[in-house]
Amino acid sequence: MTAASTSPRLPRTVWVVGLVSLFMDTSSEIIHALLPLFLTTTLGASVALVGLIDGISESTAAIGKVFSGYISDRIGKRKPLILFGYGLAAISKPLFALATSPMFVLAARFADRIGKGLRGAPRDALIADVTPEAIRGRAYGLRQALDTVGAFVGPLLAIALMALFNDNMRAVFWIAIIPAIISVSLVVLGVEDRDTAEQTRAPIRLHDLSSLPPKFWLLMSIAAVFTFARFSEAFLILKANADGLPVMLAPLVLVVMNVVYALGAYPAGAMADRTSPRSLLMMGIAVLIAADLVLWLGSSLAGAFTGIALWGAHMALTQGVFAKLVADIAPERLRASAFGIFNLLTGVALLIASVLAGLVWDKFGSGATFLTGALLAATAAVTVILTSPKPT
Repeated sequence: MTAASTSPRLPRTVWVVGLVSLFMDTSSEIIHALLPLFLTTTLGASVALVGLIDGISESTAAIGKVFSGYISDRIGKRKPLILFGYGLAAISKPLFALATSPMFVLAARFADRIGKGLRGAPRDALIADVTPEAIRGRAYGLRQALDTVGAFVGPLLAIALMALFNDNMRAVFWIAIIPAIISVSLVVLGVEDRDTAEQTRAPIRLHDLSSLPPKFWLLMSIAAVFTFARFSEAFLILKANADGLPVMLAPLVLVVMNVVYALGAYPAGAMADRTSPRSLLMMGIAVLIAADLVLWLGSSLAGAFTGIALWGAHMALTQGVFAKLVADIAPERLRASAFGIFNLLTGVALLIASVLAGLVWDKFGSGATFLTGALLAATAAVTVILTSPKPT
């Protein structure tokens, strides 16, 4: 009733980590907004290969988070891995501008996603380390919102740079290095580690994993099934382009999606501190089903962008909730490892989903891809209903 005046302030480190995410995501999305079309039109890749590259890249990040989570819990430090991860991602950016084949792009994406994998679990654990439990939903919502600001600023810059450089995608990729350097500088100067050096026992052993509560593994099953339903956003770009969006304006897809995502992430996180996470997940799945159905049935740009906006809304409703649930359920000494396991399972699911989406697209068309997504999302809803305890 008076939460705004009585709840604790979000720690400075949460704000800095959010800004780090903003600048790195700006850099990444300048590239990613153009990458599906760069692969298909400049390098001659098939849509199935685009899905495979994206799926392999994201699953690489997920696997990396398992090891970085283990190492972070082992040494009791977060910042060294966060810095190494963001630094590696920054170093990978020039490789996209130099790419001469789809496999070269895969190598660049592989290096970039290893960086993401190294930083992800320690970063998410650090937020939980420094934030009181009562406002963790807000903390994860804020970080996600700032990250997503970068996710629409990047595509907007990509559009402006494409106009400036006369549709020269390689020139645009070179400019993406600048915000990546800013991001790494913020980690060096502004992120404060939490000293957890006393937690030196290796967490990922069979007997240690057994101390993760059954609720955690139940959450993992829900997260994996849900991720099967939400394949790579690269397919949103390809859908809009197929419906008539010019190549130069292709980044508008990510702009629209991420504006909705950014506007909704913090309110959804704050709501997660006050209400049932199960309700938010069900709402998010319902919105994802609506997005898939609109994209399946529509063949105009208006329909495509309606579905894209709904896709952003479902991300806002679900991503911060999952992070909060992992932080709340996992024991403190296993927190980074728990985030690593979560990201491994969802990353493998995303790989399978993206490969499946690409194959369905190539064989049956874009409509079949989004119809399949709607059916998988409905399966996720049934999983939540059957496995989650009802709110009291």
